[in-house]
Amino acid sequence: MEGRDVRGHYEGLAAEYDEHWVYGLDYIPWMSGRITEALRLDATDRIADIGSGTGLFAREMAKHLQPRHPILCIDPSEAMLGQLGTPPPADLTPVVATAEDIAEGRTRLPYEQLDAMWLKESVHHVAEPARTLRGLAERLAPGGRLLVVMLPATIQYPLFEAALARFEELQPDPAVIEGHLRAAGLEAGLSHVEHELHIDRDKYLGMVRARYMSLLSTFSDSEIEKGIDEMREAHPEPVLAFPDRFAFVLGRRGEEHE
Repeated sequence: MEGRDVRGHYEGLAAEYDEHWVYGLDYIPWMSGRITEALRLDATDRIADIGSGTGLFAREMAKHLQPRHPILCIDPSEAMLGQLGTPPPADLTPVVATAEDIAEGRTRLPYEQLDAMWLKESVHHVAEPARTLRGLAERLAPGGRLLVVMLPATIQYPLFEAALARFEELQPDPAVIEGHLRAAGLEAGLSHVEHELHIDRDKYLGMVRARYMSLLSTFSDSEIEKGIDEMREAHPEPVLAFPDRFAFVLGRRGEEHE
């Protein structure tokens, strides 16, 4: 992504990431449930969260799934993975690596094949998505599932206009990602889920100032402050309500795959 180094952005945000990123108490359970359902996760699955960050979703899933094999939390940021704890929980295994490292086989994983993996709002950081998704698909066991969770091409967030415009410039089209999964030999489909967010306006402005979305790291401090002033004027209400809509692009490896 343009602007600040993305890895550096998350390294600097790691300690406060959960505080700035979580919209509300019900958001993590809701999204974790949707991912679990889409992937049809089972306690016996060998699972990886690609671009896990601090492991927000993996932690929630492990709590309910009680996996027999630790969920792999894969992220290039040691600082983000460090938020899992020292030592990390027994049901989570941190792996410092990029999606490309896994796709190209540069990082050895504890499991030779994976039954399920997901990328939650991280595919836009991948330089060559077609190649990387193909490589990830090759890591799937027969019947394995790969889920890409991403924002649609346009969003209805109460951000300032320049941020919304830049989002549309940078965000990949979910239909294109679906095509990449098909080209990788997976049975693929595209669906959407939506969650209504209600968040204190001042909290949200603080999240924007902390650049909770990597998109915001492409703006200077003065541009962020100007944007926040624009947001204050456009949204005088104390509680912001807006839809958080996600594209779920799901690929499945055939049972006959060798």
